[in-house]
Amino acid sequence: MEKRAFIAVGLSIAVFYLFSTMFGTGKEKVVPAAPQSASSVVSNPAANVQQPSSAPLNPAPATAQSLPTSAPQKEISVETDLYTAVFSSRGASIKSLTLKNYREENSPAAKKVTLGYDADPNIYSFSTRAAGFNLPDNTLFMPDADALKIEKGGSRQLTFNYVSGQGFTVRKVYTFTSGVYGIKLETQVFNNSAAPLVGAIQHVMTYPAEPKVKDNRFDTAGSYLFSDNSLQSNKIKDVSGAAKRYEKTIQWSGFADKYFMNAILSEKDSIAAVELKKNSAGFFESVVSSPQFTVNPGQSATVAHRLFVGPKDIDILKAQGNSLVQSLDLGWFTVIAKPLLYSLKFFYRYVGNYGIAIIIITVILKALFFPLTNKSYKSMKGMQTIQPEMAKLREKYKNDKDAMNKAVMELYREHKVNPMGGCLPMVVQIPVFFALYKSLMFSIELRHAPFLLWITDLAGPDNLFSELLHLPFVIGPLPILMGITMFIQQKMTPSNMEPIQQKMMLALPVVFTFMFLSFPSGLVLYWLVNNVLTIGQQMYINKLAKD
Repeated sequence: MEKRAFIAVGLSIAVFYLFSTMFGTGKEKVVPAAPQSASSVVSNPAANVQQPSSAPLNPAPATAQSLPTSAPQKEISVETDLYTAVFSSRGASIKSLTLKNYREENSPAAKKVTLGYDADPNIYSFSTRAAGFNLPDNTLFMPDADALKIEKGGSRQLTFNYVSGQGFTVRKVYTFTSGVYGIKLETQVFNNSAAPLVGAIQHVMTYPAEPKVKDNRFDTAGSYLFSDNSLQSNKIKDVSGAAKRYEKTIQWSGFADKYFMNAILSEKDSIAAVELKKNSAGFFESVVSSPQFTVNPGQSATVAHRLFVGPKDIDILKAQGNSLVQSLDLGWFTVIAKPLLYSLKFFYRYVGNYGIAIIIITVILKALFFPLTNKSYKSMKGMQTIQPEMAKLREKYKNDKDAMNKAVMELYREHKVNPMGGCLPMVVQIPVFFALYKSLMFSIELRHAPFLLWITDLAGPDNLFSELLHLPFVIGPLPILMGITMFIQQKMTPSNMEPIQQKMMLALPVVFTFMFLSFPSGLVLYWLVNNVLTIGQQMYINKLAKD
């Protein structure tokens, strides 16, 4: 829906300005997954894993033991100031994570956003297995605590141990810190056997093929990773049954929707490969493999990662490093969109209202582009003035096209009018509009952010009339006001079109109004304020022309 609306806006803008001017004168590189042995999944050198240590081993408490995978799992609660997480002993994984500062709906009574699907054990994230030695899926680990609470300003660890009957021990250590969404993860392998241990650690992330609830935030849900210096995305709705494999300089890999994500980040090249596929349970699965390593008898090796489970806030993502901020994909004009988003947050810090921040940015952009739009309107006004003379030239040279073109060009030079002058300045502004469109459309900052009066969610559509009249479709006063101002603006804009063409163009405000009914209120607010400023600008230019 968003892609179609995006294209519709672009085409409508192009049609509007091209009609005004013309009619007056007449990535990823994917390695296919191939069958291979478990010990050869990762081929990167072991230098990327912490070198084996010959220090005395203390792999696990005496109570740790090899447990069958069919034994009951144990759940451990971890609470910080930002989230409450539930870990499972099955794969030492995260069962669910509830964000304290975000709700599913725009209501104080609504449930907090929970990332994870605790109804099925097959969909736990960051569960651990191994390639090359016997650490299967759903292995039961022994936790060292029943619950943790991280006090403000503090940091604590949760440790899971698994002691294999084959002479090795695997320990997973999660480190939680107050005030941050990032979680440090170290996976340690201790070799207590008499033979070298060769293999790679694999962390498995899972994601549902169908969202649990119907919400447009899942329109862009899918697998995302940053590999070979570029963002690779596989939206759930577009993923086929074939597996995809990535092996080039992977900074992070995860699953994300429009506003939230969970990801695993590389530490010193600790991600050698990522394989995306659909598992037998019908869920999408991302297998993140470490480089292959060798642990000699009596030694240990450590594979370090960082986890992120939280909101796609541009500042929070940037603080994680590893180019995780690239997961906030703002389209073709990202280079413009991200500064606009930073500006939006900057003004919010001073005014405390994202709606007012949008108005401030709109005024600033209008001021910056005033010289261009001023030139555009003057050019259109000039084209409108010479229309009677152009009509005479067409009649005079109707049988001599070359002579007519020369006469028209001479008329342009005489009156110092550029037929493209009304269009080109507007074309320059289109990238800025699209960039702002993406910034407002995908900004979690606007999610459930109030403006004034009945507008309590700048990321949602204005549905005041729908709620008051119990209508089955979305409609509110904001897009209607936008359409009215667009109609006024169009009537005030100098036009050199034929009467029939003018009537066709008058339908454009109606089309935009219906299209904007389902758009975020923040975007409609921008368009409305921009229209009002444009009307004021046209009144000013028209007054100068009369004087």
